[in-house]
This record gives sequence, structure tokens and C-alpha cells, in this order.
Amino acid sequence: MDRWLARATSRTMLTHIRHVTPVPPNTATGAVAEVYRQLATDFGVYAPPVMLHSPAPEALRACWTLLRETLLADGLVSRRAKEVVAEAVSLGNRCPYCVDVHGAAVTGLVGRPGRRPVNRDPATDPELTALAEWGRRSGEPADRPTPPFPLAYAPELIGVAVVFHYLNRMVHVFLQESPLPGTTGPVRKVASQIASRVMGGLAGVRVPPGRSVDLLPPAPIPAAPGWSLGQPHIAAAMARSAGALHAAGAQVLPKRTRALVLATLADPPAPTLAAGTFFDAALTALPPDERPLGRLALLTALAPYRVTAGDIAACRVAGADDATLVRTAAWASLSAARLIGAGLDNDLIAHTDDPGPEAKR
Repeated sequence: MDRWLARATSRTMLTHIRHVTPVPPNTATGAVAEVYRQLATDFGVYAPPVMLHSPAPEALRACWTLLRETLLADGLVSRRAKEVVAEAVSLGNRCPYCVDVHGAAVTGLVGRPGRRPVNRDPATDPELTALAEWGRRSGEPADRPTPPFPLAYAPELIGVAVVFHYLNRMVHVFLQESPLPGTTGPVRKVASQIASRVMGGLAGVRVPPGRSVDLLPPAPIPAAPGWSLGQPHIAAAMARSAGALHAAGAQVLPKRTRALVLATLADPPAPTLAAGTFFDAALTALPPDERPLGRLALLTALAPYRVTAGDIAACRVAGADDATLVRTAAWASLSAARLIGAGLDNDLIAHTDDPGPEAKR
């Protein structure tokens, strides 16, 4: 794909990012430059949800690898179906930025020619409607819909759901509310129509699988989640990205802080107004100097919409730089997303009438 659009919009994309300063594409070097090259080629624009990771290059590589190999790469599932899941997960997480971007892709793909019968309207297609409902409720702790797809589609569809549970958290913390101007009115409507045409065109490009995997060092495939094993490039992407972000979290967060976040994820509070008091009380288990980053990690994992500029400022006072902020949030986001993925995997296995060898794990 020609990179002219990425170059033309790069300055605007940088303005969407808050709290950290991303590496501009025209000054990027090394691994950051390689990710940007792939991003411009395979996604078509310098996407701010990916670029926000650039202060921590290993997190940038992990984020891009996860996104590319699940949502973008060609596979068994249509790009339109995957975009439906991306939009639906973002709706469930109340992430308007990702809803606007991937909703535009869903709309823009309607009527475009494809290799499969994929370009149907989810509002009138029962299969896409069921997929959207599954994605929207995928983060619920219980009583999720039965997965409306066969086991063979799990690497791509659960993969997209996991990636957007990850990205929605990062976007809540580090991006403005929407890439589109205003909230209502004719300017917003025209911008939305343009975005649909652009995103539909970009999403119609073929993307061969596996290209981004080697951005990260090898990791044992047994470290990959079971749902990913049916497609080696997705299993490798998940294993390598999880390894990179696990190491990033260990670099910036003490073991007891990480243990507190993981324990709270395993037994989370109800998402009510009283949850803020719960988080405050939980953080008293940490020494005072660990609480600012501990709060960022805990809120990013469980309630990213609660992260404020004051929380970021407190981390700065405690000595955190841009890379530390990104690594903290990325570790917490993937910890939450992987737990959700495990639940979705269990749902699929429970509703598989004749599980093959991959299901019997």
C-alpha cells in the first residue's frame, strides 16, 4: 500500500496522544522505525493506539504484533467479521475512540468485493449480529453468549477480542476521546462519512500473516494461550508479546504490586461508584512510594476510565518517565485481556459438541 496517507496524517495522529510524547515517524530509528514502516504499509496510517507505545519500544513491538496478526492478517475469518468484533468489544468497554475507528471500517467495508461472502451489513445479517453481541459482552464475568463460531475460528476471533480488551484500556488512558471532530452535527457527520470511506479502503488490502512476529524474540509456544494454537502465527504473536510485556511489567513494577493487581483481577469488585473506595483501600497494602504506579496499574486493568491527569502527575512525582508509564499500563492491560481470553476459550470448549485435539487441552 502507498504510504502517502500515513505521511499526510502523521502530525494529526500525534495530537491524539496525551500524557506521553510519542516518537514522531520522521525521527524514528531502529525497531521503532520498523514498526512504523509496517504500520504504514499494512494499516495505512500511523494509528495512535499503536504509536502511543513508542516511548517503550518493546511494548510498541508487542502491541503491533498482537494487532497485526489477529485483526489485519489474512486467515479463515473475513476482515469485516473481525472489524465487527473490534467495534463490539470497544462498545462493551465504552471506548469511543476505537468504536469510531473500527465502526468506520465496518461501514466502509459494506459492498466492497471480497474473496468470501463477507461484506454484509451486521444490522441485517444474523451471523454478524450474533458475533457483535458476543464481542460486546465478551468482557462480562459470567453469562456470556455462546460463542457463535466454530473452534477453527478461535485464534482470529478470540484473538481480536483479546487485543481490543488490551487496546481499549491503553486508549482510555493515553488518547483523546475520539479521532473525529465534535460530538454531533454536520461536521461530525461528514467526518464520519470520510472516515468510513478511508477505513473501508484500507481494510480491503490483503495482509499476509506472520510478518511482524520476528519483531520480538522467540518465546515458548506453550506460553501461548490454548485458543491461539490453531494458527501458528497468532500463537507465536501471543507468546512473544506476552513475554515482552511480562518482562516490561517486571522492570517497572515490584513483585508485590503486580501480585496485588493479579489478585484483584482474579476477584474484581463490582463496577459501581463504590469501586473507587475499594481501589483506594486495596492500595494501602503497598508502601507509599509504590502506590502511584500501583494505582495506575490497578485502574488500567480494572477501570481505565478512572485514570485521571492527577494519577499520571502522581506517577511523575514518583519518578516515572514516559517509558515507565507505558510499560506499567501495557502490562496491566494485557494481564486483564489474557484473563478475559481464557474465559472465552473455556466458553468455546464448553459449547463444542465434538472437540478435536485442540479442544482437549
